[in-house]
Amino acid sequence: MADELDIIAFRRALHRRPELSFRETGTHDLIARTLDGLGIAHRTVARTGVLARIEGRGNLRRAVVLRADIDALPIREQADVAWRSLNDGVMHACGHDVHTAVLMGALQELNRSRDFEGTLLGLFQPGEECNPGGASLVLAEEPFADYDVRAVVGEHVEPSLEVGTFGFRAGKYMASSDELRFTVHGTGGHAALRNQLHDPVAAAAELVGGLLALNLPERVLSIGRIEADGATNVVPDDVRLEGTLRTFDEALRCASYDAIREIAASADRRYGTRTAVDIGRGYPCVVNDPALASLARSLAAERWQAVDLPLRTTAEDFGFYTHRYPSLFYRLGVGTASGKPHTSTFSPDEKAITTGIAFMQALALKLLNEK
Repeated sequence: MADELDIIAFRRALHRRPELSFRETGTHDLIARTLDGLGIAHRTVARTGVLARIEGRGNLRRAVVLRADIDALPIREQADVAWRSLNDGVMHACGHDVHTAVLMGALQELNRSRDFEGTLLGLFQPGEECNPGGASLVLAEEPFADYDVRAVVGEHVEPSLEVGTFGFRAGKYMASSDELRFTVHGTGGHAALRNQLHDPVAAAAELVGGLLALNLPERVLSIGRIEADGATNVVPDDVRLEGTLRTFDEALRCASYDAIREIAASADRRYGTRTAVDIGRGYPCVVNDPALASLARSLAAERWQAVDLPLRTTAEDFGFYTHRYPSLFYRLGVGTASGKPHTSTFSPDEKAITTGIAFMQALALKLLNEK
């Protein structure tokens, strides 16, 4: 007889023991033990992730993948809850513990009768919070190669939506994310003797201005760090800059790389400097399948509230799945009282877990049983 899982206790156990990206060994073991207790087959994927499998009837190559991310953030928790983090300086501040609990609860319910066509795969994915992104590592292992994947489905908590509300957007939804690093090499020296300098600070200033001029409604570029280790009367030899690039279109993303390099080259020509440009390619855009988004929105509206979502300049490694398979990434309302994600006091309303489970279960059944 399979165990009956207390899903709230499971979520709190996750929350007490958060782990950073690609270090989720304890989280992996808790998920694996819980699946064992439920009688659900599983295996390790992407080093610290878990891939669960529930087989229904008929053509078992027909598959739906339900995905939750499992990693936490380097934040010291300040939320006043009994289940606060016991790992000092690490916290589930982005709701990944809620995502994991919703997926586990949905698997428990779907495993009871297995009343569906095909195979249900539950992916507990590591490393969403940092490059290269756990999704890329999962896909590199080709775990779905033997299946006809009808959909990959993921969710994210959303404090701007109340519990019982789901958010959807067809097509482009979340931005790509690339990390930008520049080192401007010049010839420094006495600040009063400018005719002897190839000033990297001046070149860096021109570089920043040119980069920020690239901003458009669907292209967001920011520089968040500048290091010029000089003094009031000393111009340094080198200046280092770091930033990020976000776009909603892969063609615009690639064109932006060329524009960034040309802006750097132009500043170099003007000031006689040499700029090393390092573009760390991150997550692709999240692009929701329109048919899946429409189906899911209609299904949610039958029992709950369903709203349309705006474009988001934040990024998610779920984008990797959307470029390989029909995919859907939606928002689960957890209430404005939850606070803001990525802060030390973020505390989602646990009532959202039951709602999230019910919707994810219903959506999986709809996708698997619909001809």
